[in-house]
Amino acid sequence: MGLDITSAAGRAEFAGFYRSFLLDNCMPFWLRHAMDSEFGGIITSLDRDGSILDTDKSIWFQGRAGWMFATLFNTVAQTPEWLQASRSCIEFLRRHGHAPNGKMYFVVTQDGRPVRMRRYVFSEAFAAIANAAYARAAQDDRAARDAEQAMASYVRYSFTPGLIPPKTESARPAKGIVAPMITIAIAQEFRANLGDRCVAGRTCSEWIDSSIAEIERDFMKAEHEAVLEMVSPDGKIIDHFDGRTLNPGHALEAAWFILHEGRLRNDEKLIRLGTTIVDWMWKRGWDEQFGGLFYFRDLFDKPVQEYWHDMKFWWPHTEAIIATLLAWQATGNARYAEWHRQVHDWSFRHFADPQFGEWFGYLHRDGSLSVRLKGNLWKGPFHLPRMLWYGSQLLSVSCEEGPVRLH
Repeated sequence: MGLDITSAAGRAEFAGFYRSFLLDNCMPFWLRHAMDSEFGGIITSLDRDGSILDTDKSIWFQGRAGWMFATLFNTVAQTPEWLQASRSCIEFLRRHGHAPNGKMYFVVTQDGRPVRMRRYVFSEAFAAIANAAYARAAQDDRAARDAEQAMASYVRYSFTPGLIPPKTESARPAKGIVAPMITIAIAQEFRANLGDRCVAGRTCSEWIDSSIAEIERDFMKAEHEAVLEMVSPDGKIIDHFDGRTLNPGHALEAAWFILHEGRLRNDEKLIRLGTTIVDWMWKRGWDEQFGGLFYFRDLFDKPVQEYWHDMKFWWPHTEAIIATLLAWQATGNARYAEWHRQVHDWSFRHFADPQFGEWFGYLHRDGSLSVRLKGNLWKGPFHLPRMLWYGSQLLSVSCEEGPVRLH
């Protein structure tokens, strides 16, 4: 684009670009190709041109898409098509999302018959935010109750020892950053749509506080300037392949959740925490040779075991765009504006499809296309439209103000 976010003109152009790509390119792709008029909900396994590759439905994407459509309705325009799309996802969840024991499936057939149950509870996480946003959009009391139940189920499974079968055996116990990171996001969205209610014994703000504290205490390692994906239960480094693996995209996503909270509270400590993560993990993750963000790195710069470690996935780049934008708004530091420009330019140059719209998901290290699909059980209308929506919202309010400083 040739502009950056340090000028009012640059911010205005970025805001307009993100809004246009969201409303004229990204969301129309999914509305046109993915909504299931026969059985309800959304099918996300789509080829480059939007044709269906697989009719199975991921339950977590009924929540992710339902949240996205309802959030656009709540914050951009009360477009009936968005509300209907969210309702379709919510109703599919109500009919087909839960096993008899109450736990949510991960994959079901097109008509809702169960295919796969996974040990973790990400389906519950995204059902919580979808129902919260839909409850606000449709003034639906049942959705509000379902949101609270889903969030309560998520935190109960995530933070009750032994309730989820452990991923590792007793010889090497471990915990991951995902549980506290996702808790921040759920609680922020629940609070934004339904208020700072008490869920499972804590208010949303208290869940956010405890989760941020756990990330800072156990997963951030100042001596290595890195945020770990997995640590021992008491926060120690596990010096094995899994324990040394860094995921820059996850860390940058956590950083912007923390920066978002710092912005809401005008809290300098949270801003410093979030920008510290951005500083560390940009340095760890940015590919100086080819551009873009590596998927995995090793804490000690040793070889990484996963063969896709140097691939460029779509979602870390969307998280980096938000994180650098928020870091600049909070501090006015020019390096964040430059990083935002870098990741924005690289992402839209390599991931965006000028012929059929939306983004490709998976590139080789040099930015060449790995696979042409636009969606699968993990990629759908969430990370990209969330970035476009959030970026356009942030930049629209700051076009005249400049960086949103804390002092």
